[in-house]
Amino acid sequence: ADETGEKRLVAYVIAQPQVTLSVAGLREQLSSTLSEYMVPAAFVMLSAFPLTLNGKVDRKALPAPDAEAYASQAYAAPQGEIEQLLAGMWAELLKVERVGRHDNFFELGGHSLLAMRLIERMRQVELSVDVRVLFSQPTLQALAAAVGGHREVVVPACAIVEGCERITPAMLPLAALSQEAIDRIVASVPGGARNVQEIYPLAPLQEGILYHHLTAKMGDPYVLQTLFGFDSRARLDDFAQALQGVVDRHDILRTSMVWENLDEPMQVVWRQARLSVDELDADSGTGDAVARLYERFDARHYRLDVRQAPMLRLAIAEDVANQRWVAMLLFHHMVLDHTGLEVLEREMQAQLLGKVHELGESVPYRNYVAQARLGVDQQAHEAFFREMLGDIDEPTLPFGLRDVQGDGNGVEEVKLAVETGLCRRLRAQARQLGISAASLMHLAWAQVLGRVSGRDDVVFGTVLLGRMQAGDGADRALGMFINTLPLRVSLAGQSVYAAVKATHKRLTGLLGHEHAPLALAQRCSGVVAPTPLFSSMLNYRHCGVEVTAQALTAWQGIESIGGEERTNYPVTLAVDDEGEGFSLVVQALVGTCARRIGEYVQTTLESLVTALEQAPDTPLQALASLPAAERQHLLETLNATAV
Repeated sequence: ADETGEKRLVAYVIAQPQVTLSVAGLREQLSSTLSEYMVPAAFVMLSAFPLTLNGKVDRKALPAPDAEAYASQAYAAPQGEIEQLLAGMWAELLKVERVGRHDNFFELGGHSLLAMRLIERMRQVELSVDVRVLFSQPTLQALAAAVGGHREVVVPACAIVEGCERITPAMLPLAALSQEAIDRIVASVPGGARNVQEIYPLAPLQEGILYHHLTAKMGDPYVLQTLFGFDSRARLDDFAQALQGVVDRHDILRTSMVWENLDEPMQVVWRQARLSVDELDADSGTGDAVARLYERFDARHYRLDVRQAPMLRLAIAEDVANQRWVAMLLFHHMVLDHTGLEVLEREMQAQLLGKVHELGESVPYRNYVAQARLGVDQQAHEAFFREMLGDIDEPTLPFGLRDVQGDGNGVEEVKLAVETGLCRRLRAQARQLGISAASLMHLAWAQVLGRVSGRDDVVFGTVLLGRMQAGDGADRALGMFINTLPLRVSLAGQSVYAAVKATHKRLTGLLGHEHAPLALAQRCSGVVAPTPLFSSMLNYRHCGVEVTAQALTAWQGIESIGGEERTNYPVTLAVDDEGEGFSLVVQALVGTCARRIGEYVQTTLESLVTALEQAPDTPLQALASLPAAERQHLLETLNATAV
C-alpha cells in the first residue's frame, strides 16, 4: 500500500549479470502471457533481496516504488498534430503534467463527465469521433487514430422568422405535421404564431416522462422541488430576476407540451414566457413558512400545467419566525436534468453578478432532438438490444416489486456515505483496470439485485448522460438529455475480474445507443408487455462542486435549504460521485427498507474491491452482500436451536 492506503501489485526484480531490464520491457513481456490484472503496476530493480535473520525475504524492508517504477507504460511522446492536440486537452482536463501516446484516460483519473467535456472540446476544433472508442480503447493513440471515423448529424435550420404570421409544414424540418395540426398547436400559444419560435417532437426520455405525467392518478412523480432561503425580500427579487434572465436565454425553458389530437406529442418553443411567482399569505395553512410551502405544493398531489411555458414556477412566503423569506422552485423534469441544473446555477450566478455577456451564445435544445432522432437508425438500435436482451424472458423484480407506474407516493429515502478508505480503494482498482468507477458501481448493484430478486441474470435501468453524442455545446446546454435504458449483467459462472470487464464493455456499448427509446429496448426482450422488463434503476451522477470566491459573492444572502426528486420506479439507487468520496441515495417503497438496501450495496462494494485486490479469480457469486449484523440475525438469532 502507498501513503494514501491504495494497494497496487509491485514486482521486485533482480536482473541476471550483464542484463539490463526496463519497466516497459518487463511489462510488455508479462502482458503477452498474463491477464492485465496480474501484470504488476510497478517494477523495483534490486541488486539483492533484503533478508531476515532466518534467511527469508524481509518484506517490510522492501523499498517503496518510486515514480520510475510506477511507469507501467514507458512514456512515448505524442506523434502528429492530432495526438499532440489531444494530449494538451487530456493534460488540461485531467490536471496532469504530460500525457504520452500510450497513456490510458481512466488510469489518469478520467470518468464519464470528463469524457463528455473532452468530446465537446474535440468538436470545437472539428475532431469528430465515436465516443465508444474512448471507453473501449482509452489510450491517446487509439483515440487519435479513430478521429474522422464518425459522422456528425447535420441539424436542419429552423425556418420560422421573427414576426411570422402563419407557420407552415415547410418551416418545421424536425416535425411531420399537417397544416391543420400546426394551426391547432399555434392557437394554444398566447400571442399565436408571433410567439412561436419552433415546434418539434420530444426527446426519448421526455416521451416517457410525459407518459407518467398523463397516467399519474395524483400529483406527478417528475415535478421536482428545490427550496431556498433569503435574508431579505430584495434578495429574493434578485433571484427571481436572474432566473427570468436564464428563461429568456434558453429555448427549453420557454417550452410547452402539446399532445391532444396529434399522432405523436410535440413541444412548442415560445418566444416569450414569464416566470410565475406565487406568494402565500402569512395566514394561509398551518405551521411555519417552509411547512406551508411543502403542504401547498407537495408533488404527491400538486401538478404543473405542462401545456404552459415555462414549466417551472416560484412559490414564496415570508418566514417571520426566522426573519427571512423562503422560496420553492418547482420545475418539471422534462425541461431539466442533473447536469442542466448545474448549468442553470452557473448562468444565474452570472446574472446575479451582472456578467451575462461572458456566457456566450445559448445552445438550442432542438440540436439535441435532431441528434437523438436522426443520429442512429432504428435497425441499429434494435440489433443491439436484441443481442443483449433477446433471450431474457423473465423480469428482474427486486423483492417481487413490479409496479413501474408509481407516482412516487409511499417511497422512503436514505443517504449513506461510503467509508473514505473504501472510496480510495474503489478508485485505485478502477484506475488499475483502466475503467470508470461507474462500472464497479453497476456490477455491485447487479449483484445486490441478483440476491433480492433470486436471479443470476439481472436487468435494471441505468441513467445515461445523453450528452456524449448530443451535438455542439452539449456540455453547457439546458434541457432533458438523460435517458434510462436497460443494462443486462450475467452473474453466474464468472470471476470477479471477468464480470468487471464484461460490465464495462456492455456499458460502453450502451453509449452508442444513448438516444434509443426505452420502449424500443424493452420490445427487443422476451418479456411480453405489460410485464415490465425491470423495476429498479441506478443513476450514477457527478456532484463535485468547486465553490469559488465569485460564487460566494453572487449567492450572498441566498442559501439552499433542501429539495426533493422522485421517479416512478419502486427501487432506485443514486450514486453521487463527489470527486473523492461517494454517497449512496436509496429510494424504495416503504416496507422494503431503503437503509437495508444501501447496506447491501456497501457490503457488496467492500467484498468486490477486496476480491479485486487479493483474488480477482474469485467467483462473482461468492461475494458477500449481507452485512455482518443481518447475517448473524439470519444464521444465529433465528436459528437458536438450544431450546
